[in-house]
Amino acid sequence: MDVQRYLATRIRADLAHKLVILTGPRQAGKTTLARQLLADFPRAQYLNWDVPQDREIIASGAWSPRAGLVVFDEIHKMRDWKAFLKGAWDGRSPGQAMLVTGSARMETFRQGGESLAGRYFSWRLHPFSVREAVDSLAMAPAAALDRLLERGGFPEPFLAAEIQAAERWRSQYATDLIREDVFEFSRIHEIRNLQLFVELLRERVGSPIKISSLAQMLQISPTTATRYLEILEALYIVFRVTPWHRDVARSILKESKVYFFDTGMVRGDTGARLENAVASMLLKHAHYRQDGEGKAVTLHTIRDKEHHEIDFVLAEDNVVTDLIEVKQTDTAVSPFFHRMAERFSQARAVQIVAELRQESQRGKVAVVSAAEWLAGLQA
Repeated sequence: MDVQRYLATRIRADLAHKLVILTGPRQAGKTTLARQLLADFPRAQYLNWDVPQDREIIASGAWSPRAGLVVFDEIHKMRDWKAFLKGAWDGRSPGQAMLVTGSARMETFRQGGESLAGRYFSWRLHPFSVREAVDSLAMAPAAALDRLLERGGFPEPFLAAEIQAAERWRSQYATDLIREDVFEFSRIHEIRNLQLFVELLRERVGSPIKISSLAQMLQISPTTATRYLEILEALYIVFRVTPWHRDVARSILKESKVYFFDTGMVRGDTGARLENAVASMLLKHAHYRQDGEGKAVTLHTIRDKEHHEIDFVLAEDNVVTDLIEVKQTDTAVSPFFHRMAERFSQARAVQIVAELRQESQRGKVAVVSAAEWLAGLQA
């Protein structure tokens, strides 16, 4: 199925002005999106560093000066690729557009890319969300959420005709990520320990993560366990949701929660899968606003020492804008949520419920359909 992804129009517009860098999880659809964009430009060229013939063209700068768009895929594997891109962009033919796709290592542009300052826009491509499934596939919100919980949002399993195909994809995907991508990225040799580390994370989705406890279970140092987590984050396998701490009256615990970009990786009950799916869609919404609007939108959680919790907090410019509690069926609003809704009176407070008969307003907290609310996010 040929589906136009949610970033296609925005990237197409940006290509008229800047070098565009597209990152995101492996198999999230970056290459497919790039190939779709090729059709919009005359004599466009797609060059993949992993293909020997393409590598020779890239290294020698022999792509066509008449190409309306040049796509460089996997260019991060080239030595001094940042300097190469700067030279390629500055020396391109008048009006020639350039798109660079790659894994999370391309994110180093954000941290140390002064040589490309002012030359590029960056986008992060996420798996399917309820909003994208509604917009691109004309699915009903409830059906989209059901499929995301069953299969995760990566295009191949999400769009597969049969659930068996989705399960086979995920089994191979999880194996390849550890065996190939992580090893290539980090050159670490303790692959078995890293696999066990991932398995522990899969069973702890939605719970605060204590690195020292995980390290003890694996008989490794906390420093090594932290490095494992950083590698998994850098490759868009997992992401951390950090505690919100500003202007909260009670002392807040420091442990982050860890979620998977692929909800299908979660080992847990329906509630854990639902929480992971919501986390991934909120992060997609935040990244879309960061990349497309330049807004400082961030995703957090709140949990105090008495284990009172609000699942998610969205903030913009360090001001809380949304308090979000996620429930499978429960419509009762906790006293802690009521207190936080009063404390952050400027924020929208919602309890999103997957299986809800009727929406209601409980004080400052709106109890709403999870699927319908998620369909209203920006991406």
